[in-house]
Amino acid sequence: MGGTILDRIVETKRAEVEQARRARPLDAVQRAANKQPAPRDFYEAVAGSPQLSKADRLRLIAEIKKSSPSAGLIRANFDPVAIARIYEQAGAAALSVLTDRTYFSGKLGFLDRVKEATGLPVLRKDFLVDAYQVFESRAAGADAILLIAEILPIEQIDRMSSIAGELEMTTLIELHAPDRLNDLLPLISPQRKTILGINNRDLHAQRTHLKTTRDLAARLPPGTRFVAESGMKSSADVMAMRQAGACAVLIGETFMRAADIGAKVRELMGA
Repeated sequence: MGGTILDRIVETKRAEVEQARRARPLDAVQRAANKQPAPRDFYEAVAGSPQLSKADRLRLIAEIKKSSPSAGLIRANFDPVAIARIYEQAGAAALSVLTDRTYFSGKLGFLDRVKEATGLPVLRKDFLVDAYQVFESRAAGADAILLIAEILPIEQIDRMSSIAGELEMTTLIELHAPDRLNDLLPLISPQRKTILGINNRDLHAQRTHLKTTRDLAARLPPGTRFVAESGMKSSADVMAMRQAGACAVLIGETFMRAADIGAKVRELMGA
């Protein structure tokens, strides 16, 4: 495999999807997805109603992640259920669970375990490249999915988020570069249960700059609710994202490195 780490992840993911499809055909996954109880409302938990003002509380999507290609092993003492419970007690609005096994040491099975242990809605954080994975996510208990604009054409984002909507799931549509923004904005709406995510991390170069959120937020139509993702290490960083207009922040590595996760959540988000 050549190219950037993102290129390698996508190539690996396409191979994994084909392997999963052979082991469990699409129709079987669709049946399993349709048998799931109604998903928890990730959209309401994270974005709330469109009438919310800037005075409203900033919400936290707390991430459960053992390792990453850029950071290596992040948390050796890794118990996703125990971490999920700590996050819920600390006031998180929703959870993000890494399910990629090759590069992030995740498992699809973490979703059910975390949902059994908490009452929070759960986002499947992975590299979705095929509609098969949308049904797979719902079948595994996910209430929301992540679609990354860096790796998907607009038409595929539209199609996959529509499938998620039919399954009553929320879609977090993530971008980093401004050149995709105008194409993505028509896909973002409360009716579709789609939320814009602005990732401060350049997935190709694996560099993080909070300026990314500030710059892209300035281009958004008034009232657009969005999630700021990655790179927040202090309460000042979180406040900067709030001042940029974010309705929620997605934070993982800072919490995963903390000896006391709950205390770190309260430190960053405010007691």
